[in-house]
Amino acid sequence: MQLAGVRTAAAGDATTISRLLADVIRSSYAGILDEIPLRRLISAQCALPRIRAEIEIPGGAPGWLGWLVATDAEGTMVGVAAGGVPVPGEGEVYALAVTDGSRRRGVGTALLTAATDRMRSYGARAQRVELPAETDPALPFYAHLGFTALSPTRLSRTLP
Repeated sequence: MQLAGVRTAAAGDATTISRLLADVIRSSYAGILDEIPLRRLISAQCALPRIRAEIEIPGGAPGWLGWLVATDAEGTMVGVAAGGVPVPGEGEVYALAVTDGSRRRGVGTALLTAATDRMRSYGARAQRVELPAETDPALPFYAHLGFTALSPTRLSRTLP
């Protein structure tokens, strides 16, 4: 799989983002989260009306920097990310998901880099992420990229 690039999400991407995010959450947290917390997480994170509204916010909202999508050479969406700068100087990764078949191929890193660049342009000097579980499968990814634990599920890094 060759990554074609990362771009800002368009209105027509909302359904695909919602489905991709739900599929990644199901596959990543099956066996880690019980069924009810898993359903709640999917319901909260993957609601199509919310994602549509977030994509279509004209000019963004205070602290919201939008959705990014990564596509392969065929134009298939293989990853998504969302973030913002809700507090001056502190970027927040709200979502980062890569399809199972595209993991460990630089997609997550490309999405995080693009989100980080946006955050920096809005004054972020640090970056945080909150994970759904203490045994989150994304922990090694974030640790590799310089994040350290603030709590069992909250990570942070200083931006260079």
